[in-house]
Amino acid sequence: MVDATLFCEALTFCDCELGSSDDVFELLGRHLRAGGYVADTWLDAIRERERAYPTGLACQELGVAIPHADPCHIIKPYIAVVRPKTPVAFEPMAGMGDTVGARLIVNLGLKGHTEAGKEDDGAWQVEALQALMEIFMDADKVDEILACDDAAALCACMARLCGGAST
Repeated sequence: MVDATLFCEALTFCDCELGSSDDVFELLGRHLRAGGYVADTWLDAIRERERAYPTGLACQELGVAIPHADPCHIIKPYIAVVRPKTPVAFEPMAGMGDTVGARLIVNLGLKGHTEAGKEDDGAWQVEALQALMEIFMDADKVDEILACDDAAALCACMARLCGGAST
């Protein structure tokens, strides 16, 4: 499960005109810095990390990307969600396969985050990634995500699906 309180409408973007992954990072960077979520170093850091370790995943039901920067660039925990108007090209994770047309981008900012007394040893981020992958492989859940018509609905949907509430 994912801590659903990390989703917020202010960091959820629906039907944005974005031509590249860099456009996604620019959009996120503006809002994350304004909200005090990330350091000024975040934008360069996420660009560099994405070049070195691409995050595009061609899941069976949906092309996704799960970019993130190293924790030293995160000030407070968050999960940002972008559903662009048209798919955004991301290089495939581990260089496997073709460029991924991401219809959903989930940016994890989990530095120093703990849940229910768990130590923040990185295991929580792995759990979050596993929970997201389960959602992205489920056709009904993907349909729910794609059917959301605004940021508020998308944020609520992602929080519900990731938080383990019944669908």
